[in-house]
Amino acid sequence: MWPNAKIAVMGGAQAAGVLSEVANKGKRWNEKEIKEFEEGIINRIDKESSPYYSTARLWDDGIIDPKDTRKILGLSIAAALNREIDNTNFGIFRM
Repeated sequence: MWPNAKIAVMGGAQAAGVLSEVANKGKRWNEKEIKEFEEGIINRIDKESSPYYSTARLWDDGIIDPKDTRKILGLSIAAALNREIDNTNFGIFRM
């Protein structure tokens, strides 16, 4: 993962908008309450979508310097080619 990567499915503002609509359903929040609710979500998403946040929790294989990308890809492909591919009985896993 590069240092400028993001791991979130959507940005903080988009997530805050969706979540505030869901949380506000059937209620009547004023503008101040909506803004406070959305600011908290935006701050949290922005913090938790950082590559440093995910790497610190071992959710990925670490952060690489972009100038080392070619070397890392070469090592990864070489490591993958050192074993024969087994026959499988399952389909494709989607993530």
